[in-house]
Amino acid sequence: MLLKLQQIIVKPGQPMLLQDISWQQLENILEEMGEKRAARISYSHGWLEIMVPLPEHEKDKEFIGDLVKILLEILQIYFEPFGSTTLKNERMRQAVEPDTSFYIQNQAAIIGKNRIDLTIDPPPDLAIKIDITSRTRFENYELLGVPELWRYTQQSLEIYLLKEGKYITSESSPNFPDIPIVELVNEYVQQCLTIGRSQAMRNFRDWVKNNL
Repeated sequence: MLLKLQQIIVKPGQPMLLQDISWQQLENILEEMGEKRAARISYSHGWLEIMVPLPEHEKDKEFIGDLVKILLEILQIYFEPFGSTTLKNERMRQAVEPDTSFYIQNQAAIIGKNRIDLTIDPPPDLAIKIDITSRTRFENYELLGVPELWRYTQQSLEIYLLKEGKYITSESSPNFPDIPIVELVNEYVQQCLTIGRSQAMRNFRDWVKNNL
């Protein structure tokens, strides 16, 4: 008997792994799940992982994404935010959904597009993953050619840069040179937890205006 997607229950924070999923089945699953959903997917050579994030995961994603937008706007850098859009390449049989993503250097190439197909479109210049209960699938992002990946755990922000097809850790971000991104994100995420998101964002905006 064919198992329907609506029969599958994925509990928040607990990934479900399915094997022998064809590309067409993946496309059907994505279509059935729809654009406005909490679940994230990761797909590689027939293996499909479905994860529903925990609430604290979503709060960190929104806050860090907002910090990036504030930086880009105050620095007057053109960008296109693409949220957790599905990044996929059928030829490579790879698909992944970051928690949020940004086109910066390549923003002009995807203006007006609602979906990204990495067989023809460039990958986002920056992808962000929140790792609270799930493990970031670095291989997906490496194969898809995402040049910069931020991974935030409950401890701190980590920056990964793509060099010769593999990620290496970095203390700085090429998208924000000469800016102490790791320290800033860590500090203001902690402020968000202690004084609230609105005040933390206001403090961050003031810091950027006064120091950059």
